[in-house]
Amino acid sequence: MSPFAALGTACVVAGGLVAAAVATAPSELGSWAAAYLVLVGGVAQVALGAGQALLAPRSPGRRAVAAELAGWNAGNGAVLAGTLLGATWLADAGGVLLAAVLVLALAAVRGAVRQPSWPLHLYRALVALVLVSIPVGLVIAAVHPR
Repeated sequence: MSPFAALGTACVVAGGLVAAAVATAPSELGSWAAAYLVLVGGVAQVALGAGQALLAPRSPGRRAVAAELAGWNAGNGAVLAGTLLGATWLADAGGVLLAAVLVLALAAVRGAVRQPSWPLHLYRALVALVLVSIPVGLVIAAVHPR
């Protein structure tokens, strides 16, 4: 199992545990944290790792993969902690880190030639969707009262 798949799966499980923990006393932030862990920390991480492994024309190397993995998980941790603690600066820093990792993920598949081409287009669309959602989510978090 790749490190992206392992950590992504751990985030999905953590999101499920958070959802179970807040089920008896639902809160907006608890529900958000559960969804964030599952979708961004988990599903997106697994998809980014799998897409890169399948589509990159050459292996990015262990250091590059380790940097992406560390950046993705540290960025997600900062977004979660910043949002839950009301520390907008921390959530914003996490968002910047996530965006940097997404740029690296796009660079890793540059020059990829795939037939059929839809997997590469799907991967790029996923990266673009997450990249666009970062500032949107951070703005919503900053203006939403706690």
